[in-house]
Amino acid sequence: MKLIRNLFALIGVATLILVIVVSLRLLPKLDEFDPGFVSVYREFASELWRTGEPGAAMMWAVPVEEGLSTDDVIESLKSLAIANDFFFAGEAPFYRQIEAITGETYRYVNFLSFCDALVGRDMLDYRDHYSGFMPCRIALLEDHDGRLWLYSMNLDLMIYGGHPLPDDLKASAIRVRDTILRIMQGAAAGEF
Repeated sequence: MKLIRNLFALIGVATLILVIVVSLRLLPKLDEFDPGFVSVYREFASELWRTGEPGAAMMWAVPVEEGLSTDDVIESLKSLAIANDFFFAGEAPFYRQIEAITGETYRYVNFLSFCDALVGRDMLDYRDHYSGFMPCRIALLEDHDGRLWLYSMNLDLMIYGGHPLPDDLKASAIRVRDTILRIMQGAAAGEF
């Protein structure tokens, strides 16, 4: 019995030492992060836990209203982008590439790119790594049940996920994030 008590005491001391060491090393580093990083990673982890899919945790998904065609949604996306001072940078109809390679029809998948060039320049001037987020892409795809969806990367990890962005750049990045969401929600409803 004395051996078990001593073993538990040893485990308790080792755990306490580990907690102290981790706290002394981790907490100062976490203080350097954006104040919003905890909630962003909590949401990411929660969605990852719920679905088991990292893609689901990293993306926004907006269902397109029934009755809208792919052409309707594309025209809506372009119109809303222009109305929000976004540049339409192009599209890549992925399904056509698959069909060209395989000779078989494939469900509709199209990647549309949008950009606020001035914010893009500011992001690149701040960190070259942000080039991977550009231009903002919205995927229009037909799911396995034939329903249309819009997907785009959740930009909150870029905005809040590490060291704080400079205030002016953060405000611009939030505006871009909000605009992409507005464009997606509007196009999914057929707005122009």
